[in-house]
Amino acid sequence: MKRFVLIPLILILLFACTKKEEKGIALAQVDKEILYLDDFKSTFSVEDWENLSPEIRKKYIEDWVNLTLLAHYADKQGLNKDQAVKQKINYASKKVKANALIAKRLSEIEVSEDQLFNYFRLHQAEFQKNAVEYNIRRIALMDKISAENVLQQLSQGMSFTEAVQRYSTEELKNRGGFMGMVSATGTDSLFWLKARELKENEYGLVYKEPMWYVFQVVESKITPQEANFEDYRAEIKRKVLLEKQDQVYQELIKEIKSQTSEIYYY
Repeated sequence: MKRFVLIPLILILLFACTKKEEKGIALAQVDKEILYLDDFKSTFSVEDWENLSPEIRKKYIEDWVNLTLLAHYADKQGLNKDQAVKQKINYASKKVKANALIAKRLSEIEVSEDQLFNYFRLHQAEFQKNAVEYNIRRIALMDKISAENVLQQLSQGMSFTEAVQRYSTEELKNRGGFMGMVSATGTDSLFWLKARELKENEYGLVYKEPMWYVFQVVESKITPQEANFEDYRAEIKRKVLLEKQDQVYQELIKEIKSQTSEIYYY
């Protein structure tokens, strides 16, 4: 039988009675493999890590243990020797490293106030309209497959209230999943951007690292004041960086190819 030990998260958070190894604080052990806190934290951004509640962190650790169990069992079944599996692992590894490199370059780009305002001025017609806020409720899920499954059940008649109570993995479920009014300048502006594409009572899907969210637009509210540059600062910055993403990719490829002579096509 597969053995694993899960160290209570509260002990980790208090930094007391934790198991310490050369690589740091151990969270769990699956057979001879030890899962460490630093490795766990590396899968989150600093902001997302700080916003995770102890309950959600514990759930993620349990998922990590389960994933490791499955991977170990796959190795015992010999799937790690399957050529197709090897190719997928190799491709996934390359993709993760390439995305990390692009993300690193993007993070080094500084968007000045002048660049933001110039973009706003050039696209002023797009932004000059009444500011809209949306009343949104959501369901937090661990992965895209789970989120798509919930969307399918909603389309088949399940009520959003029932789906929240049955599937949501965050504390907000105790309030029916209601986020309240979401604006373009708030911390949940990603939901605001997606909500603009929907009508009231329609459902959408948002990925905000590390969670997937199924959400519903309960109502929209038009604020009486005109939207200004500050209302759209976060959206403008995202648009500017998005435009630069392809530029960064092309420049990286050009730079690396100039340093690499051994590229052949057959």
